[in-house]
Amino acid sequence: MLNLKNEFIMPPLKLGYCEKEKPGFVNEKHIKFYERTGKYLGAVIPEPLFTDISLRELPTQLGIDSDNKIEGLKRLTDALHKTNTKVIAHLNHPGRMANPMIPGNVFISSTDKACEAGGKTPKRTDENDMQKVVDLFVEAAKRAEKSGFDYIEIQSGHGYLLAQFISPKVNDRTDEYGGSFENRIKFPLRVIDAVKNAVNIPVIVRISGDEMIPDGIHLDEMIKYAKILKEKGIVALHVSAGTVCNTPPWYFQHMFVPKGKTWEFAAKIQAKADIPAIFVGQINTFEDINKIKNDYSGKYIAVGRALVADADFAGKYLGEVEGNYRPCLACAEGCLGGVKSGKGLGCMVNPEIRNPSFEPKIKTHTPKNIAVVGGGLAGMEAALRLNEKGHLVTICEKDKLGGQFNLAWLPPNKKSLKKILDYYFEEIKNKNIPVKKTEATAEYLLSGNYDEVVIATGAEPVKPPIKGLDKYFWTEFLEDENLPKNKKIVIIGGGLIGIETASKLTDADNEVIIVEMLDEIARGMEMIERKMTLGKLNKKGVKIYTKYKVTEVKNNGKTVLIEGEEKIELNDIDHIVVTAGMKSNNKLAEELNGKIKMYVIGDAVKPAKAQDAILTAYNTAKNI
Repeated sequence: MLNLKNEFIMPPLKLGYCEKEKPGFVNEKHIKFYERTGKYLGAVIPEPLFTDISLRELPTQLGIDSDNKIEGLKRLTDALHKTNTKVIAHLNHPGRMANPMIPGNVFISSTDKACEAGGKTPKRTDENDMQKVVDLFVEAAKRAEKSGFDYIEIQSGHGYLLAQFISPKVNDRTDEYGGSFENRIKFPLRVIDAVKNAVNIPVIVRISGDEMIPDGIHLDEMIKYAKILKEKGIVALHVSAGTVCNTPPWYFQHMFVPKGKTWEFAAKIQAKADIPAIFVGQINTFEDINKIKNDYSGKYIAVGRALVADADFAGKYLGEVEGNYRPCLACAEGCLGGVKSGKGLGCMVNPEIRNPSFEPKIKTHTPKNIAVVGGGLAGMEAALRLNEKGHLVTICEKDKLGGQFNLAWLPPNKKSLKKILDYYFEEIKNKNIPVKKTEATAEYLLSGNYDEVVIATGAEPVKPPIKGLDKYFWTEFLEDENLPKNKKIVIIGGGLIGIETASKLTDADNEVIIVEMLDEIARGMEMIERKMTLGKLNKKGVKIYTKYKVTEVKNNGKTVLIEGEEKIELNDIDHIVVTAGMKSNNKLAEELNGKIKMYVIGDAVKPAKAQDAILTAYNTAKNI
């Protein structure tokens, strides 16, 4: 068993905080982030620590490859120990999953086959290579012990090097390390034995309970592996699912995969092998925690992205912090997208995480009467932050709170997005922020005794100048009650809204044709959603014309003419959907210019993603 103050553990989320001039070194951003998020946890597993500079997944990844990293890592463990939070060093060798974009990276594996998701062709390891890997793990483990870590976790899943030996899909060797299950686990066990013998702190092993592919690692073999690891004195197994190369949605526990499968794996391994399991995977509500405890006998619960969305998530569950928690949506928009883009960890719903100084909230000495015009994400975020500072805030929204984000959770597999709307609605109600259901004209605002105005009027759809285009739809078909069936539908515009609308339409057996002027579709779509949605459209037989332009609509909407490489006439069309982009709705800002102090935020400045709208609202409110 693990000796922790409570059941909560932060799993190894990549932060991307290291400075490129000092690769792998702990800095103040790391300290601040882990101090803040780890305060109410039993343990924190900082991001994966590279064991050699040539084995990085990110240029900005933390390292444990040399003794000069020990001082910084010790500062990190000391900071967490102040709140009696244990610290676990996650050691990993990516094998063929080292980042091919980082100069000098080395690629080895159980095979000489490249990863299907991209990557360089690896060298098939020989005995000399394997001994070097063992030595890297051992030296890293020794540094972890010197750095004050309480436990070591060895990555033996997710498609990384040790899993590349275990997986029958990847391991095609014919020597003593390939073939049978006993042979395939031989090298991972060699690494684990060496680490256990090198240090005096307990060892945890992370595994994929199942790789979720027909010819990969499956639960029955992981149960056998777990029993062997227990005999070797491993104190717990951290049970996830998937592989980076073949099933990234399972690896990232994206909202497009069903919640709870990893919990089933962990429960079965815990019961069959009689070894404590760490449960992980989309644990982002209090109901999830209770279900794991009550239905699966879970003792240790790894909460990651829920802590990115709200650093007090565990504290609020434990009753140590008051208030509602800001919900994680399992969208990977900020936490994965930000790291991949080189910006560092972000969060769609939590703008504070972009610059994790976590400064104390300071009340204003000069409270103002402020009107927030528009109750979409940006408007609600601004209202809450201004209220938090002590300003008197009124939201003016002529329709209903939520704005266009009321549509965001309607496409297939995106229902989790509704949680952020529910959070905002509840918070506005709890803070007694008045919402006036009115169209806030310039005259109304100027006569309303307001000191300042925040313009969050959002954006509106663009109507392209197409001859004969009269009757058409925008997002109406996302609503179930409006969804047509067995119709032939042309979508003009293949951006995010167009692709999501197409996905919904195909679920009702509609024949869908997408026409996009550019050479790329699904622009702005998060990468996992993009891959899965485009794969679905391909299977459904959706015809996509890129670099084509709709030139005319004829025959009362039944005929659509398009031009690209050739002129094409699309006939027998039942409906036309136009998703050709958005334009800012900032007429009110123009009318108020120079007449009252005002701020323009969100899509009213420039149409962008929800994450950007919330961030601009947060930054603006911070400076009022």
